[in-house]
Amino acid sequence: MTALETDRRKFLAGSGLAIGLILPMRGARAMASEPTFAPNAFVRVLPDNTVSVVIKHVEFGQGPATGLATIVADEMDADWGQVRVEFAPANDPLYKNLAFGTMGTGGSTAIANSWMQLRNAGAAARAMLVAAAAKTWSVPAGEINVARGVVSHGARKATFGELAAVAATMPVPEKPVLKTPDQWTLIGTDVTKVDSLIKSTGAAQFTMDVKRPNMLVSVIEHPPAFGGKVKSFDDKAALAVPGVVAVKAIPQGVVVYGRDTYAAMKGRAALSVDWDVSQAETRSTEKMLSDYLAQAGNPGTQCEANGDAAKGLAGAARTIEATYIFPFLAHAPMETLDAVIEPRAGGADFWCGSQFQVGDTRAVAGVLGVPFEGMALHEQYAGGSFGRRATPDMGHAVESAEAVKALGGTRPVKHMWTRENDLAGGRYRPLMVHKVRGGVDAKGAIVAIDIVTTGQSFMIGTPFYNPKDPFDESMTEGLTKAAYAFPNYRVGVNVMKNGVPTLWWRSVGNTHTAYVMETFLDRLIALGGQDPIAARLAMMKEDRSRAVLRRVAELAGGLTAKAGRARGLAFHKSFGSYVAQIAEVSVGAGGLPKVHKVWAAVDCGVAVNPNVIRAQVEGGIGYGLGHALYAEITLGESGVVQQSNFDTYRSLRIGEMPDVEVAIVKSNVEPTGIGEPGLPPAAPAVANAWRRLTGKVVDRLPFAHPSNLAVLGEKA
Repeated sequence: MTALETDRRKFLAGSGLAIGLILPMRGARAMASEPTFAPNAFVRVLPDNTVSVVIKHVEFGQGPATGLATIVADEMDADWGQVRVEFAPANDPLYKNLAFGTMGTGGSTAIANSWMQLRNAGAAARAMLVAAAAKTWSVPAGEINVARGVVSHGARKATFGELAAVAATMPVPEKPVLKTPDQWTLIGTDVTKVDSLIKSTGAAQFTMDVKRPNMLVSVIEHPPAFGGKVKSFDDKAALAVPGVVAVKAIPQGVVVYGRDTYAAMKGRAALSVDWDVSQAETRSTEKMLSDYLAQAGNPGTQCEANGDAAKGLAGAARTIEATYIFPFLAHAPMETLDAVIEPRAGGADFWCGSQFQVGDTRAVAGVLGVPFEGMALHEQYAGGSFGRRATPDMGHAVESAEAVKALGGTRPVKHMWTRENDLAGGRYRPLMVHKVRGGVDAKGAIVAIDIVTTGQSFMIGTPFYNPKDPFDESMTEGLTKAAYAFPNYRVGVNVMKNGVPTLWWRSVGNTHTAYVMETFLDRLIALGGQDPIAARLAMMKEDRSRAVLRRVAELAGGLTAKAGRARGLAFHKSFGSYVAQIAEVSVGAGGLPKVHKVWAAVDCGVAVNPNVIRAQVEGGIGYGLGHALYAEITLGESGVVQQSNFDTYRSLRIGEMPDVEVAIVKSNVEPTGIGEPGLPPAAPAVANAWRRLTGKVVDRLPFAHPSNLAVLGEKA
């Protein structure tokens, strides 16, 4: 039998697929040859009339390459067809995230932190091109017009490329004149994404695609429990596998090097490792949960207080309480963590879809013992992240460099995690418990809410946490500084110690706080006999919140559903953006919710690219629903993770994705985040619909947890 060898590019090219779209082949590339005209760090006009926009954020499907290029192109009056993008090198002085102080993508800040920076970059380039034309034609600059990449004065016309050499000699304006919103031609329109075609054809290069001469592929066997270490290992069977070149121990585990991925994985499977777990986290999830629940009865560190919650509860006509449990969650991006490092004299080349470009590059340099200045980052497209590629300790970059160093630093190595590494590798959304009490008065008005959050902080002890802060706000965001005004309100927090490494997960603390706020609020509103929409509108602090809620109610036609179904509502503000959703559900297979449709309204400031916004809201809903319905990471006896692949870590399947209709509320406020805000309201909207349909309160996620699969109507 002859083995069939193929790759995704060949498969896509030969699949007979015909796509009825005309898209430019113009994905991101490495920094191109010297441009004729580069007025700043972000704009490069090449001799062929290409306008290349330098993107300082990683592109892993959330759309910053298109959005950032749109901002520059609009201020330049470039033609969208001439615009290309290229990824920035690791350079904080030029390309730091203005919200972080270093290069990085996260917190839904890509567009928000770049908005004015790139508007000014594009406007400066345009002004210099106009000045070049004025000088060349000896006419006043004020009489010159620019449209779709063409500079003109009467019958005279010139492209950007033709004017680039002269433009490069013009002074850079310190405060270029920016367009007014009515002058925008690209911002606010559905311009084609810059990477759609190359991703559809397989031409886009991801780290997994990188091949270097004489390169080896390495995979790692991690300890079975977090905090474990290698005591000893037997590599005889692994080295006997054809294609396996070497086996080495590094601080993170045992690495197997192969001439290809298959050999490396087969070699790893043949390893025999004796682990030292004397300092490891060996508690099971249920033991951790027992400890958390015991602590949740304490009031904790006070994070916010308005009025007197205890007094308000004591005087309430009716009260309810709930204990919410949220599991560990893995990010599970489609492309697992990977990196290619090629050592050379005085430095190394580093290929990675890096979320912290300078941090990762500096970490590799540190492990290899080479100067940062000798490193060259080749930023790649990345196949998702949801927060996983951004770790405070640059963990995977360090591990990859350790793998190269252990081999002697003589050959390029592609170090890649398998799905088993990914799901058992930690850096999860933390296990969290919320104990909530609330009450209404005799007229049904909410009089008091008390919330105690108990869980692990992934911020404390990292550079992202200020030790002077009284508490880690990421644990309670959305509960503190809530969208609603309550007469008596308190939030407290208990920080638990845990050896399981955790991390921000798409929308960070809002993944659990939105669920707590919106489901408990819905129950209080029902307890008081109030209307879910009207009651929320009356309590909201901001006009933008009310506008979004009214818009989603209008879009869905209210909360009345057809027979056998019910609708639920949720609202949440996160990352400066306002999102309201209505979900319609029925009882589906296995007694779980079947989500038929979700209506969403969003206000994220200026909508740079509405199509990208809709896609991010749709994706956030799908990602959030899949995890809320099915997913959890559990640790068994001895602290061993029980999930290893998608057969045991369930995600939403394509046939389960509901119809989604998104309305974007028009705004002239500067853009805010959109990569994450679509997620938080999805699960509580479904939970509220589920309670209206079945009478069942779901206070432990996922919905598929055995405690939720008892007889419907068990809880009121």
